[in-house]
Amino acid sequence: MTLFGYSLEQIYLVVLIFVGLATILYMFFGDVAEGIGEGIPILNPSVILSFITMMAATGHVLEKLAWFSSGINLVVAFIIGAILSALFYLFILVPLKSADVSLAYTEESLGGQLGKVIVPIPVDGFGEVVIESASGMISKRATGFDNEAIDYDTTVLIVEVKEGTLFVREYEKKFI
Repeated sequence: MTLFGYSLEQIYLVVLIFVGLATILYMFFGDVAEGIGEGIPILNPSVILSFITMMAATGHVLEKLAWFSSGINLVVAFIIGAILSALFYLFILVPLKSADVSLAYTEESLGGQLGKVIVPIPVDGFGEVVIESASGMISKRATGFDNEAIDYDTTVLIVEVKEGTLFVREYEKKFI
C-alpha cells in the first residue's frame, strides 16, 4: 500500500527516525515542557513519544514481514504501541516521579525524628546528637528540652529545632 506516493514501510521508518530525534531533543530540553503532562498523564510528552516510537517500529516490522494487509498492520501497531507506552508510563515514569529526588534536609524536617547522643548533654548546656537519614549521618548541636542532662548513647526524640540547635528529650519506648 502507498500513501502520498511512498510505501507505508518507508513512512513508518521516516516517522521512527524523526520521533527518535525528537526524543533526543526532549531529553536535552525536556525541562521546558515539564508541566504539560501534569494534569492529564496521557499528554505527557514522554508517553506520546514512546507511543509513536513503538507504533512506528511495530508498523515498520509488520510491513517488512508483510504477513497481513496494511490496514491490519496499522491496527496491530496501534494496539502494541498503546500497550507498551502504558507499561512504560506505569512501570517507569510513575515510580520515577514518586521517587525522592533530594537527599537534602531542612531543620524543620528533623522535628519528630530519633537520634543518639554522641556527646553527653549537661544541665543548661549543649551536647551533640547524631541522626541517621537517607543522606547519611547528620550530627547537630543539642540541648535538653527541659534543660535536663542526657547521658551518652541515649536515644532521644527531637522536639524542635531553633537556630541550628536541637531541643531533645530522652526517648522512652512504650509498649501497649
